[in-house]
Formats: sequence, structure tokens, C-alpha cells
Amino acid sequence: MDIFTTFFNLAVLERSFPLLLSGLWITLELGLVSIVGGLIGGLILALLRLYGHPVIQALAKIYIDIFRSIPLLVLLIVIYYALPFVGIRLSPFVSAVSALTLVSTAYTAEIFRAGIEAIPRGQFEASEALGLSYRHMMAEIILPQAVKIVIPPLTNNCINVMKDTALASVVAMPDLLKQATQAQALTANPSPLIGAAVIYIVFLWPMVIIVARLEKRFSAGRRR
Repeated sequence: MDIFTTFFNLAVLERSFPLLLSGLWITLELGLVSIVGGLIGGLILALLRLYGHPVIQALAKIYIDIFRSIPLLVLLIVIYYALPFVGIRLSPFVSAVSALTLVSTAYTAEIFRAGIEAIPRGQFEASEALGLSYRHMMAEIILPQAVKIVIPPLTNNCINVMKDTALASVVAMPDLLKQATQAQALTANPSPLIGAAVIYIVFLWPMVIIVARLEKRFSAGRRR
């Protein structure tokens, strides 16, 4: 058998395509739910980290440090396999989303914090001089400027979350990688794994290009 018959077998890829497609939808669901949850949680956590009560600030920092340190695979295994011993049993989908969101929230919080801290102090002082409340200052003055700064690293984080969805296969989640592995076993041929890799590239490559263009655009804006 040559390399094309072994790794790029078109007949095997064609038979495996429906299985890969079903896994792709689950991967997209996992990624989108986790990204949205991480964005919302990260913004709230960043604000608590910056402006909360000192005790809340300390707890937020501990959360961020822990979930940036723990490997996602370990967290996923703990949530799915260890929690049932204390009476908490989650489905594979909820377990995967929980692990991805917890970690994504920690990274997103640091990205938002860096963006808010990059806003010149004069913007805060001017808002206070105008008599704006804290809510209006953040919603109308600070966050719109901070979002422009954090868009490139946030998009980069979203790409990482989408790639990390492949780890969900360890809790029997029928995502793209799991379906590719199953198709490989059924056909006794690794071509479905190559097909899964191509699908990941097709979906993530445009996001990588977008990140590069956003970084270039905002870097040029800051230099002006």
C-alpha cells in the first residue's frame, strides 16, 4: 500500500464523510457555547478583579491563577469522572462545555483586564468630572475603547477554544475527532483522521487570517 491508499484514500473519506459531518456540528456547538460563556464570564470576572471588594478581587485572582494553571484535559477528567463520586453527574456535553468555559473565562478575564488597564487614566478622570456613574462610564466610555484593544487576543483565544474541543473525545463526546477515530476503526484506515484535520484547517484558517489582519490594523491605529 502506498501513502495515498493509506492516508488519503478517497473511497474511505467518502464513506466516512457523514460521520465526520455529524461530529463537526457537535464540535461547533461545543466551541460556540464555550466561547460565549467564556466571554461573558471573563468580562464579569475582569471587572470584579479590577473594581470589586478586596476580598472579591483576591478570590477572582485565585480563580484566574488556578484555571490558567490546570491542564484542560485534567479538568475535563475531574468534572466527568470524579464529580459523580460526590453525587454530581453531568452529561459529556455539559462536562466538556463546563471545562472549556471555566478555562476560557480565566484567560478572557486577563485579556479584558489588560485592555481596560491600557485605557489612559485621563479617560476615567474625565468621566468622573462629567459626573457619569460607574455603569455609564464603563458602558459608554471605557469598554468600547477596551474592546478595540482586546479583539485580536480574544479572537486568538477563540481559536484555542475551538481546537481544545478535540479533548472532549476523552469523555465519549462524539465530536469531530471522536467520529474520525471511530471511522478509522471501522475502516481500518487512518484517512478519516486526515479528513478531520482538513476540516479543522478549513474552519480555523480564516480565523487565523482574521486575527493577523486585526492585529495589523489595530497596531497601525495605535502607532498613528
